[in-house]
Amino acid sequence: MKKIALFLLFLNTAFLFAQKEVTGIVKDKTGNPLPGVNIVEKGTSNGVSSDFEGKYSIKVKEDATLIFSYVGFLTIEKVVSGDNLNIVLDENGGQILNDVVVVGSRNTKRTVVNSAVPIDVINVKDVTTQSGKLEINELLQYVAPSFNANKQSGSDGADHVDPASLRGLGPDQTLVLINGKRRHQSSLINLFGTRGRGNTGTDLNAIPASSIKRIEILRDGAAAQYGSDAIAGVINIVLNDTVDEFTGSVTYGVYNTNAKGDFPEGTANTDGYRLDQNGNGNTFGKDQAFDGGSVKVTANYGVSIGDKGGYANFSTEYLNKNKTLRPGFDFRKGFGEAAIQSFNLFGNLAFPISDKTEFYAFGGKNHRDTDAYAFTRNDGERVVEEVYPGGYTPRITSNIIDNSFAAGIRTQTASGWKIDFSNTFGKNLFHYYVKGTINASLLEASPTEFDAGGHSLTQNTTNFDISKNYESVLDGLNLAFGAEFRTEKFNIFAGEEGSYATYDTDGRPITDPANQSAPTIPNPEYDPTDPDSSPTISRPGGSQGFPGYSPNNVVDKSRTNLSLYTDAELDFTKSFMVSGAVRFENYSDFGSTINGKLASRLMLTNHINLRGSVSTGFRAPSLAQIYYNLRFTNFSSGGATEVLLSPNNSPVTKAFGIDNLNEEKAINASLGLTANFGDFTATVDGYLINVKDRIVLTGYFDASGLGLNVDKAQFFVNGVDTKTTGLDVVLAWKKTINENRFGATLVGNINDMKIDKVKNGDLDEKTFFGERDKAFLLASAPPNKFGLNLNYGRKWFDAGLAFTRFSEVKLLDYQMDEDPEDYRTSPSETDEQVFSNQKRAATDTYGAKIVTDLTLGFKLCKSTKLSIGANNLLNVYPDQQDDWVEAGGYWDAVQMGFNGAYYYARLGFNF
Repeated sequence: MKKIALFLLFLNTAFLFAQKEVTGIVKDKTGNPLPGVNIVEKGTSNGVSSDFEGKYSIKVKEDATLIFSYVGFLTIEKVVSGDNLNIVLDENGGQILNDVVVVGSRNTKRTVVNSAVPIDVINVKDVTTQSGKLEINELLQYVAPSFNANKQSGSDGADHVDPASLRGLGPDQTLVLINGKRRHQSSLINLFGTRGRGNTGTDLNAIPASSIKRIEILRDGAAAQYGSDAIAGVINIVLNDTVDEFTGSVTYGVYNTNAKGDFPEGTANTDGYRLDQNGNGNTFGKDQAFDGGSVKVTANYGVSIGDKGGYANFSTEYLNKNKTLRPGFDFRKGFGEAAIQSFNLFGNLAFPISDKTEFYAFGGKNHRDTDAYAFTRNDGERVVEEVYPGGYTPRITSNIIDNSFAAGIRTQTASGWKIDFSNTFGKNLFHYYVKGTINASLLEASPTEFDAGGHSLTQNTTNFDISKNYESVLDGLNLAFGAEFRTEKFNIFAGEEGSYATYDTDGRPITDPANQSAPTIPNPEYDPTDPDSSPTISRPGGSQGFPGYSPNNVVDKSRTNLSLYTDAELDFTKSFMVSGAVRFENYSDFGSTINGKLASRLMLTNHINLRGSVSTGFRAPSLAQIYYNLRFTNFSSGGATEVLLSPNNSPVTKAFGIDNLNEEKAINASLGLTANFGDFTATVDGYLINVKDRIVLTGYFDASGLGLNVDKAQFFVNGVDTKTTGLDVVLAWKKTINENRFGATLVGNINDMKIDKVKNGDLDEKTFFGERDKAFLLASAPPNKFGLNLNYGRKWFDAGLAFTRFSEVKLLDYQMDEDPEDYRTSPSETDEQVFSNQKRAATDTYGAKIVTDLTLGFKLCKSTKLSIGANNLLNVYPDQQDDWVEAGGYWDAVQMGFNGAYYYARLGFNF
């Protein structure tokens, strides 16, 4: 035994003497230190990150090779030949799968390839300088495999805030962080459109692209790590921290109005047809072939604070984009994207208080004015001919203000514990103004503009996080604990009286219709032989296009949330890692939940990893889903219908047998491979997501007999269970040959969502959540999307060519609302056959399309670059439809968009 002990002591001593400590500083080529650089001993999982001053220290074997990687910089390898190794990294934009990531793991040594879950790292500077995309949602749509977002039209508030999703789940099932801190959601709840019905989401476009260093997308269930809303994954936005550099750009672009299709004359943007501000038609000449002109101006500058790595970085962004108009039917003469005027200001700062303690803060303000056309009023009780002869198209405009601020302190104790204490505040205000409209019950005395009220969401989050890495436990152990306390407040505030009231013939608001008479017009469908037919029709009240919120709609509700979590990552060996997380959450309005996650990574070879995870998830119903209420007009093939969207806690909702909203519950599983062969990296990940009690909007129930002065009623419900399976693929190759830089990236997503169960109880399923509702939910998870991005650069020139293939999508149009008997082809047909005929007639099929983007960059001098290019170069449109679609145009808002080609020029500069 003594000999064995001596032998083991000898081996241990030899190992220790074979180790050496290497220190150094990592800087960029301008001499600025780079914090957070990933430094790994080649062929091992031994690694560290540089500190705030770019310094690092690592123990390695003699003659070891160190790999230095950092987002936006070339990865380099250096053989250790001494005790000190200083490194200068060269910039090289793009998606590098070896980047250190913040999201997905609280271990600061974890990179994209060696993580246990799929993560995308997107260098925003590279994407914004090599494409013509104007907003964050557009950028991510074309570079992230399972991210989907598109502009809406005729969808009220969704025209102004784009709903976005991961892996086909709801916009509110993806959590957004900024610098690792929870971002507040928008106060808007989506009621129409093809994606996000019944969901709230986070307004990514309120964050200026110029303020962003990189975006990390965790494509895996993470409710156990980060809390509610993380069923589909997490998007973490890391802000710029550069100093002593001024960068900016000016971009101008326009859309091609040459919509391809067989459209009738007089349709918007065909044969020189246009709308004026009131939605009336006029001609402007066939030579005017462009619209949607946009100007975007950005600027970013950072300054050093002190001499120990402190910084303050500020960004500003201005966007002015005009409307687009595309062919629409007679009842939708204003089909197209909204006009936007937006101003952003964002800041990010940090400075050391002591050697081990740092103060940080970030936040900003977005002010956005938008202007979108509603559905056209051509005739009938909603038109006052003395004001709008022949009809009008109301405009829904909005004023959106989004404010946020976060501050905190990070420190490290003498024993190695990292402590982070922070507070994050955010508020989203959405205020409606309706223009080119009328309150028909006031006749010609009506104003044509109204303040329609709006809504706001306020969120304050306090976090306490603590973690420590134990290098001596097996091959490394990382422990983390934390607590979060969050308050949320949702408000609906009323508009001016004329925006919601119905007035009597004396111009007084009607409080008791039995004692007052409303203005009437002759009923063109009056049948004197029918005792139920009326010779006149009462004129409706409220502003047309969007009815104002009344005092009866006002909401002022709040709640609190307390959560506790713990997670751990253990490297049993250099090749085998296991991580786990448990999170407890308690909501003041619906109770508690506990969720867990287990993930693992196995290094099969030095170049290939196998990884997988399984987790449970949840999403609490938002305050908007519980309390939102509105009376609105829905337009379909059968005309206008007055609808009441009743809040979950109202007697009307209970009278229909609708239960209280509960949390959505999910089970996530994923399995994937990662590979790294020098210039080539790859990740392939399959996933399964089961969501129970998913919150949706019902169809329209008959409410004509309830004395509410509406035809239909609609509700939020835990209505369906869904099952989603899919595959994400990211293949990336980069190579420099002499002075030629080549790059190719293939991103792809295959997605299949099925509705396992409709939870209608005793209510009629076709009304509760019918075929049309199902089609829109499934369309939010397109079957697939693939993108191939090719890049080339040499000295003063670079070029990018991208091909994006959007898969087939099927939707059901308003024919599904018609009488099924209209589709009976013979008396012998069964009811199922008749329904099948109706469904077949109502199906709008959008075939797969490939969109081509091209950009060319010319470096005019050291500090100035000119880029020209086109998005959708070949002016590809979705397949034209013949029947009425959701938005009243010849296309729905499918994922490829309906605007056609966009041509742009950008002048970028840096000093």
